[in-house]
Amino acid sequence: MSELRFVRVDHVFHVSTLTVNRPDKLNALDAEVLADLAAAFASIRDRPETRAAVLTGEGRAFVAGADIAAMTEMGPAEARELSARGHAVFASIESLPFPVIAAVNGFALGGGLELALACDFIHASTKAKFGLPEVGLGVIPGFGGTQRLTRRIGQGMAREWLFSGRTYDAAEALRVGLANRVVEPETLVSSVQELAQDIAMKGPKAVAAAKAVMRDGIDRSLPEGNEMEIEAFAQLFATGDRKEGMTAFVQKRSPLFRGV
Repeated sequence: MSELRFVRVDHVFHVSTLTVNRPDKLNALDAEVLADLAAAFASIRDRPETRAAVLTGEGRAFVAGADIAAMTEMGPAEARELSARGHAVFASIESLPFPVIAAVNGFALGGGLELALACDFIHASTKAKFGLPEVGLGVIPGFGGTQRLTRRIGQGMAREWLFSGRTYDAAEALRVGLANRVVEPETLVSSVQELAQDIAMKGPKAVAAAKAVMRDGIDRSLPEGNEMEIEAFAQLFATGDRKEGMTAFVQKRSPLFRGV
């Protein structure tokens, strides 16, 4: 991977941490930042050791939103291109075979909240702020916010957030189910890293299968989703990790999963 300007990538054992690093602009998303995010996530997808990832932001913000100054002179064609680029990057995050945890340390507004929503779940600091303020600019979210927020917190609450453009604190994000957990700022990264390491110690093929079945089954009927689960459950019995996990259980020892 070539040198990235706006995303820093660090690895500790089986966990990769990506930090959006444009603090002077509150980590606002523009074409360059999106390109760096795409490259960074592609690099950890191709890293066999990675079994979980953490996404956070440098400084006072997770990602404060899209770079509005860069959008002011856009016409419909340029706006469509930017939106499509963001959708492609965020879809690539969702499709990763391992979980991605958003560690929201500050502002997650507009495109920043949309980026967090592309992750599997969100942990937030008490200083985090969330919202989709695009209607106040005369537009709507363009990176999946109208779709992913609804699926995360339900239609009623999502409509209120989208139509009002209000900003909400971490306590409200926790209350409506947007954030899984809220912690003090100084413990956010360490607590998320600890959780990511716990996930990474589980069977990677099993975690990947659970993620895929949950992701692909959400818009299907319950019987269809259950059939997907049956098939994935059965296929895991052909893996070395399944044998190791059950053998370790019987032998009363910790399993050593190899992802095979």
